[in-house]
Amino acid sequence: MDRCDEREVLDRLLAVIRAGVSQALVVRGELGVGKSALLEYLVGRASDCRVERVVGVQSELDLAFAGLHQLCLPMLDRAARLPGPQRDALHTAFGLRGGPTPDRFLVGLAVLGLLAEVARERPLVCVIDDAQWLDTSSVQLLTFVARRLRAEPVAVIIAVREPHELDFSRLPELVVGGLPETEARLLLGSVLRARVDERVLDRIISESRGNPLALVEWARGSTVAELDSGLLSVGALPERIEASYLQRIAALPGATRRLLLLAAAEPVGDPVLLWRAAGLLGIGARAAGPATQIGLIDIGAVVRFPHPLVRSVLYRAASLKERRDSHQALAEVSDPDTDPDRRAWHRAQAAPGPDDGVADELERSACRARARGCSAAAAAFLEQAAELTVGPARKAERIVAAAQAKHRAGMTDAAIRLLCLAQAGHLDELQRARADLLRAQIAFTTRHCIDAPQLLLKAAKRLEPLDAKLARETYLEAVSAAMFTGPLAGSGGLAEIAEAARAAPHAAPPQGAADLLLDAVATRLMDGYAAGMPMVRQALCAFRSPDLSPDEGLRWLWLAGTTAAHAWQEEAWEALADRHVQLARELGAVVVLPLALTSRIVVHTFLGELAAAASLLKEADEVIEATGSPRMPLAAMLIATWQGRVTAAFRLIDATTAEAATRGQGFELTTAQWAKALLCNSLTQYEYALSAVDEISQAPPTELGLPACGVMVEFIEAAALSGQPERAACALDRLAEAARASGTDWALGIEARSRALVSEPEAAEPLYHEAITRLGRSRVRGELARAHLLYGEWLRRDDRAVDACEQLRISHEMFSTIGARAFARRAARELELTGESAARPPRVSPETDNLLTPQEEQIAGLASAGLTNAEIAARLFVSHRTIEWHLRKIFAKLNITSRRQLRLAPHRFQGSADQRQREC
Repeated sequence: MDRCDEREVLDRLLAVIRAGVSQALVVRGELGVGKSALLEYLVGRASDCRVERVVGVQSELDLAFAGLHQLCLPMLDRAARLPGPQRDALHTAFGLRGGPTPDRFLVGLAVLGLLAEVARERPLVCVIDDAQWLDTSSVQLLTFVARRLRAEPVAVIIAVREPHELDFSRLPELVVGGLPETEARLLLGSVLRARVDERVLDRIISESRGNPLALVEWARGSTVAELDSGLLSVGALPERIEASYLQRIAALPGATRRLLLLAAAEPVGDPVLLWRAAGLLGIGARAAGPATQIGLIDIGAVVRFPHPLVRSVLYRAASLKERRDSHQALAEVSDPDTDPDRRAWHRAQAAPGPDDGVADELERSACRARARGCSAAAAAFLEQAAELTVGPARKAERIVAAAQAKHRAGMTDAAIRLLCLAQAGHLDELQRARADLLRAQIAFTTRHCIDAPQLLLKAAKRLEPLDAKLARETYLEAVSAAMFTGPLAGSGGLAEIAEAARAAPHAAPPQGAADLLLDAVATRLMDGYAAGMPMVRQALCAFRSPDLSPDEGLRWLWLAGTTAAHAWQEEAWEALADRHVQLARELGAVVVLPLALTSRIVVHTFLGELAAAASLLKEADEVIEATGSPRMPLAAMLIATWQGRVTAAFRLIDATTAEAATRGQGFELTTAQWAKALLCNSLTQYEYALSAVDEISQAPPTELGLPACGVMVEFIEAAALSGQPERAACALDRLAEAARASGTDWALGIEARSRALVSEPEAAEPLYHEAITRLGRSRVRGELARAHLLYGEWLRRDDRAVDACEQLRISHEMFSTIGARAFARRAARELELTGESAARPPRVSPETDNLLTPQEEQIAGLASAGLTNAEIAARLFVSHRTIEWHLRKIFAKLNITSRRQLRLAPHRFQGSADQRQREC
């Protein structure tokens, strides 16, 4: 049939990759509509390209990375050219070497790099058919790769049957529908064995919706009498097609049907394995003849069926005994050393009932899947192992383990279902406590986490007499959850958790960093800042120690960094945020990386490094887009607020407020209110700033940490400058408790500045001097600039214009340099009131201003900081060839020829390069 429009799309795709630009395409349509035929057309037109093919097989849904392995196996000789961590991750995922569990997106980067390497010689076309039958890990990573390809002559074409539940958003689509009536009639006429009444033809075409496979199989499966009378079989389209195949299969000899069943049960398509298994069942080579003659199977270098539906029809049509016999034969011929997982799977399908030996083998397969970073496959093996386990206690234990693996794989509903099943079974007290913990962790990681602190608290108390170490870790998880939910948590808030944690028994020595952190946080919350601060310092030192394990770091560095921020220790906060990002990058922990980057962005923002924060935000957005992680608007909101991008900031504040309220995240809600007050103060809208934080300003700082202190700082400024000093004085007392206990220049400088706002003139000036001196010794440049601004405004109101000009000019220059535009405008207006005018901030030359795209600016900044192409590619989740392509464009636009010259390029990425270099 013609399919002119569809063929034109595929021809254009090939033309584009021949020109060196990547392409991705999802071809979707219902069963039998002609997707596979279009893929064959594409392959035929790509004779000058290297073509690699993958076909999804339903029976391999639970085998980790099976589809990805099928694609990459012919290209693995090029893996030696990949960066070491990526190469090791890929080999570990495919079971070719041992090693730590690889992050799945580090594997994705390896596949991206591998395809780019192969495409250096000639264009590469990757054809994936029946994607709905691929294992979850393969679908996720193939989609990741398709989205991240840029400047490589690589095409990824994914065909998927409708309806499906796979996420191919942001990928171009080609929807394949039924044939037009004219072409449908031509196709039907080519396979009919007799003349048929036009009204019958109309009915067939109408009910088949022009589906080519349905037309062909309907014609083949209907008798002349049925076609002549119009008394055709009824039913849904897939059922009609299946009935046609069943009719053809039923007419075959018994040995042929058993051979076809073996082929259907063997997912790899290995003819050697097929014939060895056939030999065990007494099936000879002649059995293939009848099926080959009618086109139901092709046994060549690979065993193929004409359509995936043939495989499923064959399998479902067989009796249970026939299926078990086939799997038993395949298990016996599968190599236990080179293919243990498929052997275990075949043995499980062959088992007539519970079998502890097979269950143990499946559990070992689950361990291998977990080691390869595939929790979904591990969960499937464990669930099957539980079904085959004889003892009820061991069975329940395996169900809990399967639920844990489902949770790690993001399959929340399945995890909860398994938990319910396990808790209805024979769990001992420790297993029940672990099940409670898992249920609480699920609550914390889902969108409705407001109950998580209470559930984690309950689990921790239950674990206390059973596993002291796990109980303390659970208390620390409860602290994290309560910090996220904040005042929205109700019962199970921080104070209740801290009291229970402090009463809990300690684990056996030595104490780890997490133990010290739990004691420090509990003491600070129960006894106040002054009592808790020495323990906080000790815990922070433990987290900065080189002895901190990577696992402990990835798990708790966010909380440790947040604790450092609560203690006003900017140096420790920055060091811990740096280490969190470094660990996540080194270990390829891409799921953790967005949170780590967000923490580092917030540190950059507090230190007045807004250019570095904005650049890192682009990287965080790349990670979130690549991994499909939930968006974290907090960092973007804080940057926009400090930058004074008023419309964008208010939009982000409103979005964060709405999202935080929906998800029960009081921490983000408080931060959004704080940001709103900060923005309103920068705009001198003091009444609005007060209303933004009026209610939450009454909360004790121990409950909300740094956001609460920030709220009080903005509340004090807004109240004092709107003529309500008595309201500011109440908040100042609470702020002073936290600041003096901390004792850092940052904390005491903020307290002095805030106290100056509500003091009498003779006391205010020394306090402004103290604030400027202390904040000048810290690295919080934005707060130092605000101290100069407030002092300058105070001097102007005191009619000391010359002194005021000096302070206001300093603040204006500082705000302009860091990019805080709203505060800079406020300083400029104050300068004008003294009779002076503010100097315009320096601009980059018009020749280069807005010349580079945002992504090019980001790449230029990373390159000028000394990162290699491979390192930049890993950060931005693209191939190194894409980075090469971008750098060529950057060099041409800036009229330079080397990375060295980038250091002399425009200030906007030159200025942030120093920060990135220190970060690296």
